[in-house]
Amino acid sequence: MGTFITFPELLIWLPFLAGIAVFFFRSEKSARILSFSASLLVLAVSIISLFYSNNKYYNFNYVNYYWLKYIGNSFYVGLDGTGRVLTLLTAISFPIILLSSFRHSYKNPSVFYGLLLLAQCGMMGVFCSLDVLLFYFFWELALIPVYFLSSIWGGSRRIQVTFKFFIYTFIGSLLMLAGILYVYQHTPGRMFEDGTYSAHSFAIKSFYASSINAFQQGWLFCLFFIAFAIKMPIFPFHTWQPDTYDQAPAPVTMVLSGLMVKMGLLGVIRWLIPLFPLALPVFSKAVIILSIIGIIYASCIALMQDSLRKMAAYSSIAHIGLMCAALFTHSELGIQGVMIQMFSHGINIIALWIVIDMLEQKTGCKNISELSGVAGKAPALAIFLLIIVFANIALPLTNAFAGEMMMFGGLFQYNKWFAAVAALSIILAAIYMLNMVRKVFLGDTNAAVEGISDISWNEKLLFGLITAIIFVTGVYPQILVDISKEAVAVLMNNNI
Repeated sequence: MGTFITFPELLIWLPFLAGIAVFFFRSEKSARILSFSASLLVLAVSIISLFYSNNKYYNFNYVNYYWLKYIGNSFYVGLDGTGRVLTLLTAISFPIILLSSFRHSYKNPSVFYGLLLLAQCGMMGVFCSLDVLLFYFFWELALIPVYFLSSIWGGSRRIQVTFKFFIYTFIGSLLMLAGILYVYQHTPGRMFEDGTYSAHSFAIKSFYASSINAFQQGWLFCLFFIAFAIKMPIFPFHTWQPDTYDQAPAPVTMVLSGLMVKMGLLGVIRWLIPLFPLALPVFSKAVIILSIIGIIYASCIALMQDSLRKMAAYSSIAHIGLMCAALFTHSELGIQGVMIQMFSHGINIIALWIVIDMLEQKTGCKNISELSGVAGKAPALAIFLLIIVFANIALPLTNAFAGEMMMFGGLFQYNKWFAAVAALSIILAAIYMLNMVRKVFLGDTNAAVEGISDISWNEKLLFGLITAIIFVTGVYPQILVDISKEAVAVLMNNNI
């Protein structure tokens, strides 16, 4: 039993309490100040937790409180290697997302920023949960604020698009819940410290020790995988994503593409692979093939897109597909690459969405064909975009290079032909990204761009921070390796 507030508790409760408090602020300025201050406080906690990461500081990083002990459920949260990477990404991303959102004025700003903080709370809970029922609770909690944010502040087609997003994710959640309850019935009992005994348990150790045979693991694998595949998303469960990214408010799209998709990857790492080791060899090849199909399919669709938002959306599907494929190679090299790439992709895609949002706000245009010569009017924005594009196509010395090369290395160890086909995405990504730069930023200035100005000093500061993260983790990716290596070892051994 925990006797004091731990790091994972703070990461969950701080955005929750701040989100509730923001609802009661009437002025937009007050809502902004409180939400941004709370995000900085969460970031501080996350950074401090990195200095307390070994077994000596176990009590700072894990806590297990009684909750529904008669059914073997408890508030069991902790920071393992994967959780540390993803909570750090979430903590870094939210101040950036909030700062970028301050360029807009939203109706009912207190509700808008309060819901954003509640979404952060839900995602932190998912990344820290070591009890599967608690994991499911936060999985749903993270979805609810995003649903309201998209359906209230989204674009003209927001209702039907958000409904489709909700149906997809809700069906996936129900399938996962059915799987959770079945596995629960096959877990060993648990004795609590006060003498209360539960015949079964939702704790991670109990789920890992569940008595399910190979046949049961097969169909249970499918139930969990569909839920995680929808959330990531990968082909063919991706169809909700492009329209949702297109219609959601820019800050919500950043949350969805940079952070919430990592919930699906976390589910695969922490629950799917360790829970069903007998099913893994049976389904791994099929999952990898689906992922590679998605990589090439999404890259080709991105190549043909005129919409900036949909180009970024399909680009994200391709990157997530590579991460999913690398996870199922069960290669230490590939899995370590995924750990690095989850962080790098989050930073890069959020940065790309910030630029797209700036272009939309400055010009009122959403399509590539409507823009030309932006670099002549906004040279600083052009420079920062080029850095972000180089990071997205994994240029050496940028943050995505090490992770992407490691993932391709793991895929090559598994099957060299799979790796060769997936590697085509590198060429395709360079084509559609650089083609976008050429059409939008170079050439003669057109009427839509004529009246725009360059980014302000505080926006340059924001991009400067993002650039620093891109190059620091690109030049020295060992930072992320050290944080996540424990989780890689656990996953390779399929134990805790």
